[in-house]
Amino acid sequence: MAKSPGHQEHPEHKVHSLHVQQHMSVTANGELIAESSDVLRLNEDGSPGRYYFPRNAVKMEKLQPSDTTSRCPYKGTARYFNVVLSDGVLHDAVWSYEEPYDEHRDLQGRLAFYDDKVPQLHIGKAVMAGDSNVG
Repeated sequence: MAKSPGHQEHPEHKVHSLHVQQHMSVTANGELIAESSDVLRLNEDGSPGRYYFPRNAVKMEKLQPSDTTSRCPYKGTARYFNVVLSDGVLHDAVWSYEEPYDEHRDLQGRLAFYDDKVPQLHIGKAVMAGDSNVG
């Protein structure tokens, strides 16, 4: 795509991602939305940490494209999705950078979830079958 104008104008602003070293899941009102061991945590100055799941680990049949978009000067243009549940819809609860700026190519093909703004969403360590910590 292109270099990030935000990083060029504000090189002191830090945005970095790292692979999470555990199996993670996203649930909404008890319904599984995503589950993967290939999750990135994005840390950005002034923002809460965000978890980005690969698109193939997300139950895309539970997502409905929204008309909402937003532009981040560091990452690019975000496209939003609604989460469609058996008991309702969570509007603009998920987003993706389809063509992120060069500095954040690792976000391409991944989706993030507003777990801090949408209380029905929960992101955490996935419970695996046979996990001895399940009580």
